[in-house]
This record gives sequence, structure tokens and C-alpha cells, in this order.
Amino acid sequence: MVRSSASDVDEYLAEAPAARRDALTRLRELCRAELAGFDEVMAHGMPTYQRDGVAEIAFAAQKQYTSLYLMRPDVRAAFAERLSAHDMGKGCLRFRKVDSIDFDLVRELLAATADARGEVC
Repeated sequence: MVRSSASDVDEYLAEAPAARRDALTRLRELCRAELAGFDEVMAHGMPTYQRDGVAEIAFAAQKQYTSLYLMRPDVRAAFAERLSAHDMGKGCLRFRKVDSIDFDLVRELLAATADARGEVC
């Protein structure tokens, strides 16, 4: 399910692989709880959270992992030490197994994103 053609996040979750659906639903719940004032949209085939029309967070079920996209370099820098223990690309936090998703870390990343504005890569 690399790139979805779903028109909304409900449809995206319904078509997600069954083994990942609960984790993706929990990611959505965290995003909706922590990202007050953000709009939930589908962009680039994945659930995306925008503030004032600018995407700052997204998540997706990729072929080999579940990903959380952190599009704020300042938030990534603030959490650099903790993120270093995870599979992290330039802006993509990858969880190869759903039971390895650190939902506490995700909640803190989302809260930090919502707390302040910053440049988006």
C-alpha cells in the first residue's frame, strides 16, 4: 500500500493491511488529539496534517514498514538523541514492526510540532 488513491483517511484506513490497521488508527487518533488546529487531508496518497495549508506531519503504511513523516527540522533536531535509536531518514521515522512503534515518542513529537511554528522542509 505504498501510495493510496483513497479520498479520505477513513477510506485509507479501511484499505490498509489488516495487520497494520490498528496501529495506523492509533497514529490517526494521536494526530487528531495532539494537532489541534490542523486539518486532516489526504496528500501524496497518505494521511497528512496541515496547519494553514502547510503539511507538517503525515503517516503511511509502506511496503516494509509504517512511517511517520516529520516535516519540521526544528522538531527533529530537538528530539535528535531519542530519534537516533530509531530507523530515521531525513524526515521519515520508520517502524518495521507495528509492535515497535513508540507511541509515547510519537505523542511527544506531535505535541512539539503543535506547540510552536517552524519551517517545513
